[in-house]
Amino acid sequence: MTVIRQDDFIDSVADALQFISYYHPLDFVKAVNEAYEREQNPAARDAMAQILINSRMCAQGHRPICQDTGIVTVFLKIGMDVRWDAELSVSEMVNEGVRRAYTHPDNVLRASILEDPAGARRNTKDNTPAVIHMEVVKGDTVDVQVAAKGGGSENKSKLAMLNPSDSIVEWVVKTVPTMGAGWCPPGMLGIGIGGTAEKAAVMAKEALMDPIDIHELRERGPSNRVEELRLEIMEAVNKLGIGAGPGWPHHGDGCENPGLPHARGVTARRDDSQLCGHSACALRAGRLRSLPADAARHQ
Repeated sequence: MTVIRQDDFIDSVADALQFISYYHPLDFVKAVNEAYEREQNPAARDAMAQILINSRMCAQGHRPICQDTGIVTVFLKIGMDVRWDAELSVSEMVNEGVRRAYTHPDNVLRASILEDPAGARRNTKDNTPAVIHMEVVKGDTVDVQVAAKGGGSENKSKLAMLNPSDSIVEWVVKTVPTMGAGWCPPGMLGIGIGGTAEKAAVMAKEALMDPIDIHELRERGPSNRVEELRLEIMEAVNKLGIGAGPGWPHHGDGCENPGLPHARGVTARRDDSQLCGHSACALRAGRLRSLPADAARHQ
């Protein structure tokens, strides 16, 4: 049986948040660099170069990648055989980790969270509380994924209840131009398909955690309908010319898991992010996730 001590867990959450504040995921850096090398439009190339330069400067100086250091989202998979040596609840420990990370004297991060959001709207000054999703799974480990989701991209998220005959690709293409500049393009798309509205929204956020491999997929070609859909979205969105300039490659669009489970409709939610990070936890970019058909039957 694994024993998880309170201070170890809190420090792990805090360290992960500090880490992703100034380090981009390696797959993101590689994807932007590859997009830069392929890009022909001068304005788009210049914008991508600035992103890469900013990424290096932040990594070297241990300073935030973006002034919006994000709304903390945490995904926890807690093993059934884990024992906690803690006085605080799991949620309280996560929030203490957030508090320590965002008030760290060597790298103070911007606090964006308000208490009483429908009333006085006072800033909590430490970016708590976090948005926490917990799942109890088999095993004796605790898997933690931490994301710092920028408010601009979060506020531009969209939810739609589609009819069986509606095209997911057409909905995405129609939706992207309505986002304006608030989500800080160029960016990535995370799309959740299936389940109920809140399930699709969570899947969209989880989709952003997955590795960026769209370039590899383009080179080898699709092997199933899900991969075909990834490429269709990729090509259709890029034709819009939205981003750093005409022709910007949205290098992370994609989808994962076979099957669109709804018999009567599809729920899809779009989530975008440009500069948020991930670590042993974190915000990965650019996937589309759907419930397997057997899972949908148990919703």
